[in-house]
Amino acid sequence: MKATVFAISLVVLLVGIASADSLNVRLIGNCDTPGHAIRVAVVGDYAYVADDSAGLRVISVADPTHPVEVGYWDTPGAAYGVALSGSYAFVGDGDAGLRVISVADPAHPAEVGHCDAPDGAGDVAVGNNCAYVAGSSGLSVISIADPAHPVEVGHFDSLTEAHGLDARGSYVYVADGWGLRIVSVADPAHPTGVGSCRTHGITYEVAVSGDYAYSAQQAFGVISVADPAHPAELAWLTSTWALGVAVNGEYAYVADYVGGLRVISVSDPSIPVEVGYYTTASDDAEGVVVDGDYIYVARYEFGLEICQFYGGGVEESHKSQAPSRKSAATVIRSLPAGAVAFDASGRRVTNPKSGIYFVREAQAQAQAQTMRKVILQR
Repeated sequence: MKATVFAISLVVLLVGIASADSLNVRLIGNCDTPGHAIRVAVVGDYAYVADDSAGLRVISVADPTHPVEVGYWDTPGAAYGVALSGSYAFVGDGDAGLRVISVADPAHPAEVGHCDAPDGAGDVAVGNNCAYVAGSSGLSVISIADPAHPVEVGHFDSLTEAHGLDARGSYVYVADGWGLRIVSVADPAHPTGVGSCRTHGITYEVAVSGDYAYSAQQAFGVISVADPAHPAELAWLTSTWALGVAVNGEYAYVADYVGGLRVISVSDPSIPVEVGYYTTASDDAEGVVVDGDYIYVARYEFGLEICQFYGGGVEESHKSQAPSRKSAATVIRSLPAGAVAFDASGRRVTNPKSGIYFVREAQAQAQAQTMRKVILQR
């Protein structure tokens, strides 16, 4: 399979992680992988990383500050995508097709079946007893009703290489070299295109939430999919090279190959606003997922990184930090002695008036940085 989406990964690879520039995001922990981390999926206490030269890596994230690899399965091809269903990991393994790996025992993953993919296998999504696989000419639908004997039952030819997928109900949302395509898989044997939307540049990944699709398309795009037959782009933000995207609540998290991890508020999907980021001079973010309070980033050269988004008013460091407890709003009349106040944008406020602020107290400065949210009433 021609891994066009990952070709840019040959650009500017540095040894080690440089000092970081960040806003409202902290690095919590990291675990390197032997090759190049492309995609990540998280279920429970484990992260499953597709490594293009080292197969499936299983990393315990029970302690997010100290993630550690506990098992692996070296696939025969180049692992570009991974999705979990039940006790199985489904790996898009390039020219080696779809590999089905039992992770019932995360410390000892083992392959139980595979299905050839003439178009190659990249990103993977699962649903309705099917694995949906991105290939060089479109979407393959593979029955996984019997995980030991997966079999292709349908194919949608998009006429261009499919890069990323998201499956919701009876639709698969396909990010490809042209834009976004919505494919009905109500009949798995006959997947049918129902709508499409041209985007700004090649679209590498898509995440759907409610009536909106959020796309990594060399930028960040918001597309209304309320009417699957007529998807329409509502807004987009310039990005250097966005390759992955995940959505959780009112925020979208973008893996930007040059710009690192970016956090975008989509509380109003028609007006997306960047509210945080974490980037280094050697950044190479490829994939991203969100699970609970943590953001898991597949960084091509540096494996798995775990971050937290704290919202406005948090001072960051490039060093890994333990997660702080969640802050609670407190009504106060004046700032404690020696406290430092920040507004919602993270700017220090030297003479705060009545309003909402994030406060760092003097006694906490020698410890892991902990902020608390206050309502100041003067």
